[in-house]
Amino acid sequence: MLADAIVVIHLTVVLFVIAGLPLIYVGVALRWAWVRDWRWRALHLGAIGFVAAEPLAGIVCPLTVWEDALRQQQTGESFIEGWVDGSCFTICPHGLFTLAYTAFAALVA
Repeated sequence: MLADAIVVIHLTVVLFVIAGLPLIYVGVALRWAWVRDWRWRALHLGAIGFVAAEPLAGIVCPLTVWEDALRQQQTGESFIEGWVDGSCFTICPHGLFTLAYTAFAALVA
């Protein structure tokens, strides 16, 4: 159950990183004050910066490491694991993800 909680947190971080940039663009156009707040922008830039730096530094996401360690202690796949992993982690070359993270980080910056 703890591993499922971690995968949901992981999904939340992914959604924050992906949705954050369009929210900033839309928010600027609609004059939402919160999208100009330096804390929001720093948190978003820091999140994608961390995500982009991980593969460049050759490290695995700490959430993934923690989840994998917990998953080794259980038998079978949970519904949440199958659904979230299936929607977030597609079969794609690792280098393509690294390129996408880095390009997105540059766009956010």
